[in-house]
Amino acid sequence: MSLRLARVNELIKREIGTYLSTRYRSESVRWTITSVDVSADLRNASVGYSVLGEELHAREAQLFFRKHAGEIRKVVSKQVILKYSPRLQFVRDLGIERGNRVMEILDELDSGNLPNDDPENSP
Repeated sequence: MSLRLARVNELIKREIGTYLSTRYRSESVRWTITSVDVSADLRNASVGYSVLGEELHAREAQLFFRKHAGEIRKVVSKQVILKYSPRLQFVRDLGIERGNRVMEILDELDSGNLPNDDPENSP
């Protein structure tokens, strides 16, 4: 990835996060924009987000981003001047949830309580 694309990714990520935290403060309190990956031609962008909470909150976030993607694109295009305004596709990033699960397992191992995921192999 070129340095320019990396800078564009970070700039768009920052602008989306700022817009969500100011315009949709109550809805976006559980969401974090984790990454942006703009294509080389600057026409498409994949925006990764993570959700804190239950699966219901994740579905609400998915519906929100699907509904408001055009609005967010419009605001970002006013703040970030590029030849093309990338079409934003929001994708849930499960990395943070996976990391939290690993930390829970490590804490259980550290305290001596082994997780019992497979009931057939338990003593």
